Amino acid sequence: MSDAQDQPQPTNPPHPVDDFVTTDHDLELPTGVLKYRAQTGRMIIGSEVVEDGVFAGLKPKAQIFLTSYTAIAEDTEEGQDSGRPVVFVFNGGPGSSSAWMHIGLFGPRRVVANDVNDRTPPPYGLVDNLETTLAHADLVFIDPVTTGYSRTAEGEKPEDFHGFTGDRDVVGEAIRMWLTRNNRWISPKFLAGESYGTTRAAALAGHLAKRHGIAFNGILLISAVLDFATIDFTEGNEAPYIHYLPTFAAIAHYHGKHPGRELEDVVAEATDFAYGDFSRALERGHRLADSERARVGARLAELIGIDEEFVALADLRIDEFTFFTELLRDQRLRIGRLDSRFTAHPGKVASEVLGDDPSYPAIQYPYTVGINHLLRAELGYESDLTYEVLTARVQPWSYKEFENSTVNTAEDLAFAMRMNPHLKVYVGFGYHDSATPFAASEHVLAHLRISDESHDQIVRRYYPAGHMMYVDQKVRVDQLRDIDDFISWASGAGDRPASNNPL
Repeated sequence: MSDAQDQPQPTNPPHPVDDFVTTDHDLELPTGVLKYRAQTGRMIIGSEVVEDGVFAGLKPKAQIFLTSYTAIAEDTEEGQDSGRPVVFVFNGGPGSSSAWMHIGLFGPRRVVANDVNDRTPPPYGLVDNLETTLAHADLVFIDPVTTGYSRTAEGEKPEDFHGFTGDRDVVGEAIRMWLTRNNRWISPKFLAGESYGTTRAAALAGHLAKRHGIAFNGILLISAVLDFATIDFTEGNEAPYIHYLPTFAAIAHYHGKHPGRELEDVVAEATDFAYGDFSRALERGHRLADSERARVGARLAELIGIDEEFVALADLRIDEFTFFTELLRDQRLRIGRLDSRFTAHPGKVASEVLGDDPSYPAIQYPYTVGINHLLRAELGYESDLTYEVLTARVQPWSYKEFENSTVNTAEDLAFAMRMNPHLKVYVGFGYHDSATPFAASEHVLAHLRISDESHDQIVRRYYPAGHMMYVDQKVRVDQLRDIDDFISWASGAGDRPASNNPL
């Protein structure tokens, strides 16, 4: 026998397997005890392999971390009620886990959060969420690749999923597999995304309809951005200056620049000005008469709370970071981007650079504590990986599909609504959100290529807070009530909720 034959032959490493942990819980609600089952762990996502025209099986590509909550139906074999709505939830970033909406809004346990006027000191913690959406619908929280505990399969490249299409497809596959494995295809189905998660949700609505024939009952868009051109301050793009103006006016109102006035009145007035005189002035450019420039500049300064002379020097164009720095510079404060109610000392008062967002650490700290405690101590999932709450490890994010154009998923949403006239949409706006300004989203919604009847399927709700508006506890309660009403309506069991948009 040859030496080669004596050598041990290489073997392929075993495929990774799902590692879900299942636990049962009781939640004391005002309406009675809610018994629910939590399942948390990593689902293996594979792709079909065809070699030389022959099917060669499934190759593991990604390990997607999910946490699902289902109300326990005592009289069923699986413990799930297939007629119950199910909501698939994810945040954005790109690079964000689902922790924010998991323990900030929807889930049965919620973080003890830092709000602007209710700052909680470390070590933070969790309490029961008595308003949880789980009382009305089952919940599945999804962490995209490299966020949370989600990673690629061994030997796969993370960058394959760090881009628009790769991310969309792997999240969509996780949704399809969850529906299949849990026998929930006949359940009312919902997508819920926040920030870039709304970009993803709109893309998924179109993709899953085309690829797998999945028709959703409803889509929840929280702090929405569907067309990046509406918010991207680039040379030659005047649109963001217009779309941000109503948000700047709302923030100025919060910080005392419109004493004695109602927020909604200020926003309505700023919106009329933004899409009227201000829009026409920007369109004129250097052709604008000096007298008209002075009049428009004075009105702009009054609405957004910035010095009139500074507005004139800026040629009427105040971008987001300039506004954050200038609004309260005389008080040696800068304001936050995610939530512009928050302020902090800028470090260097004369700096023209935003620096750290004053709102992010206040929100991040309790959420990081809360999700790490919940997953291991309460739900029993053990891992030595870092739970990536919000990470830059996904950068650079690829938008190669939009080469020579701006990122826009509005048509994906419109397609889904045209093909499924029963599809309903909830949009939640924060008045003080400077990451995804509400007027920009309204502009996109107003230009969706859908029927008048489909436009009537969109419900808008405004809240006096920021990007994660639910860090304000009154807003959280109000928003969850609005979401419950929306899910009931979209599932065919309730009336259409009213919108409260001031625009």
